[in-house]
Amino acid sequence: MPTQHRAIQSRQALIRSAAETFLEKGVPAAGMVEISRRARLSKGALYFHFTSKDDLTLAVRDTALSGLQEIEGAFTRSPEPLAVAVRDFAVELFRQVESDAVLRAGLRLRPETAPGLDILALERRWYALFLDKAMTCGSGGPAGRIGPAGTADPTGPQATDAEPRRTAQLLTSVVVGLLHLGGEDRTWWEQEAVVGVWSLLSDAATAGAPAPDRLAAG
Repeated sequence: MPTQHRAIQSRQALIRSAAETFLEKGVPAAGMVEISRRARLSKGALYFHFTSKDDLTLAVRDTALSGLQEIEGAFTRSPEPLAVAVRDFAVELFRQVESDAVLRAGLRLRPETAPGLDILALERRWYALFLDKAMTCGSGGPAGRIGPAGTADPTGPQATDAEPRRTAQLLTSVVVGLLHLGGEDRTWWEQEAVVGVWSLLSDAATAGAPAPDRLAAG
């Protein structure tokens, strides 16, 4: 195996090992020796790649952020209207958070330790992302009227298409709320749960229920 490829694999193994250890014990209690042993690498190999635990923690954050950006990129490229695209974004986000320890650990890092992935930062980030799509592609209905085949229902009410900021804020609050709830009970991250929430939103919009400016995050 070429040396460069082996070095990349070692670095990735250490980041994954650190993420798993952070999830189990928290960052303060995670030891560098334990992290290297979990990765089946020497302590010397660890310090070859990372000068300190702070450096390793930032690497976990950056790797998680890179994964998040890939999910966001798929959302941006989606041809679907806002509500359907956000639903699909949420399904994929929670699927990867559930399966990827590095992404899950990155989302749990304290903002003072590794800024950029805390709840407030994610709210601002996703609101801007959703608003941009609402302004350019339309929302597909106030709460995302979604037909049975998973596409936007063109017969759904369109009143809030003229209020893209309110729509983007509502959908951001739903995604952030599910992220928070899933931290305590992972059934909230299952596809069935996400689709069920979107169905409730669609039903409420059809019934003419007023959409709140902001949903509680759990």
